[in-house]
Amino acid sequence: MKAFDDKEKASEKKFVLEAEEEFRAEARRNKKIALWAAELLNKDEGEAKAYVTEIIMADMTEAGDDDVFLKVKGDFTEAGVEISDVALRDKIRTLLEEARQEIAEGI
Repeated sequence: MKAFDDKEKASEKKFVLEAEEEFRAEARRNKKIALWAAELLNKDEGEAKAYVTEIIMADMTEAGDDDVFLKVKGDFTEAGVEISDVALRDKIRTLLEEARQEIAEGI
């Protein structure tokens, strides 16, 4: 029975660590997408920093990437920045993978 309890605790610990790592990766992705979008929106450095906060707040709206996608897409549309939905979703996905890799490498 002790072996089963130890295995269960190890599984729980692994789950928690993976969830924390994914949270950090998503937070890093949000910063990256915000800075990338801010550049396309011609925001200055101060506006770009504020935009990072806007993206972080948008990501808290609902689970998944749709809230970030809709925020950036809406801002692009309003500013006349043309990008397809597929290209924007690909960029979000690419930046998440980049963030995961950086975290795995300890960057």
